[in-house]
Amino acid sequence: MPHDHLQDHKHDHDHDHHHAHGHDHTHTHTYGPGHNGAEGAPYHLHSHMSPDDEAAELQALTAQFIEGFTQATDKAAFLRLAGVPLEIPSDSGAGALKLVDVSITHQWQVGAASPAFGSDELSYLPYPGDLIKERVNCALIYVSLKERRDVDLRTFLKTSKDGPA
Repeated sequence: MPHDHLQDHKHDHDHDHHHAHGHDHTHTHTYGPGHNGAEGAPYHLHSHMSPDDEAAELQALTAQFIEGFTQATDKAAFLRLAGVPLEIPSDSGAGALKLVDVSITHQWQVGAASPAFGSDELSYLPYPGDLIKERVNCALIYVSLKERRDVDLRTFLKTSKDGPA
């Protein structure tokens, strides 16, 4: 794209009038803060996904990770390729937690329950058969002598994509 840089650069300008000098000259473009670079910052382009697109992307990544892990003949190699750490720091400052399990669960939500208005009972709504969908979840299970942490795959993928929180 024209002007997608911050460095000095040359332009040749064609005009329908004449000047005593050429129009092959150098000039610098300066951009204010924003998506196309801030003063002194390296130039980069990026866009932002809508929350719905981010959720759809995360769902697709999760499904592909689970499918790939399930089918991988070398599970350890798959985890290394996916960037899953074998150790993570402890919240308590004790020794690192070690990855010991990858848990994949299948669930089907067959109804919804919520507090009923003006009652101590739950309001229960069973789903008709065509609304019952399978949900597959995955957790990375880390342990130490004093701590266990189940890291939901979606949380791992989101923090891996965005960088540490």
